[in-house]
Amino acid sequence: MATQHSRFAARLMVAPSVVLLFLWMIVPLVTTLYFSFINYNLLNPMQTGWAGFSNYFYFVTDQAFVQALWNTIAIVVGVLLITVVGGILLALLMDMPFWGQGIVRVFVIAPFFVMPTVSALVWKNMFMNPVNGMFAHIAKGLGLQPYDFLSQSPLLSIIVIVAWQWLPFATLILLTSLQSLDSEQQEAAEMDGASWLSRFIYLTVPHLTRAITVVILIQTIFLLSVFAEIFVTTNGGPGTASTTITYLVYVQSLLNYDVGGGSAGGIVAVILANIVAFFVMRMIGKNLDA
Repeated sequence: MATQHSRFAARLMVAPSVVLLFLWMIVPLVTTLYFSFINYNLLNPMQTGWAGFSNYFYFVTDQAFVQALWNTIAIVVGVLLITVVGGILLALLMDMPFWGQGIVRVFVIAPFFVMPTVSALVWKNMFMNPVNGMFAHIAKGLGLQPYDFLSQSPLLSIIVIVAWQWLPFATLILLTSLQSLDSEQQEAAEMDGASWLSRFIYLTVPHLTRAITVVILIQTIFLLSVFAEIFVTTNGGPGTASTTITYLVYVQSLLNYDVGGGSAGGIVAVILANIVAFFVMRMIGKNLDA
């Protein structure tokens, strides 16, 4: 009897948090779903009507949609490649004993705590500015013409900026996993004559597989909604060269004042994100069971 009362009391205390979380997730989703089926323009808020699936059809058949979809995929894949490969290399480097190891780890992890807007401004004005940026000064010092990264390679610039911010996260997760690797296996393989590359391929990489899948899952979920870096640096341009699904929803909703079309785009983005998350979760499940 006492056990039942304690369980009821525990559930009663947890209930407000669960209800609040449920409302926080469901209410915005239901509201967005409602607006996606009506014609609602901010310039004429009093003139609304049922639109059916026309908003979805308009958003999906927009010429910018295909470009935005490919840009979103390119950013996710590009950032994952840089952060996973770079994270492994940095984790291996930071796992070696050297003087000032703690300070170096703090500096390596620090970029992850910088706000996306701030990091985008830093890269835009201090590094990639074709007139006063650091890369421009280096190019001039070498006798080369400065390269306008944000105009000539906007998508690559976004990938570099986002990867710089997420690299510390991948490094931290991979370093934690690397430190749990059994040193006796490494020593035994070394005594048997295995080279450093062989030990890395057959011992280190399999041990890091689970950590890599976790990095891929978490980063993929967040990378699908990259917005601040694009808004601050390129505004989706030139043209739609760096426009993603998230930025296209912003353009449709707030720049074109079409709340119905933007809401439909938001639902499309949620569906695509859940499809990606489903396949990534299946991949992680297989790796965890292995």
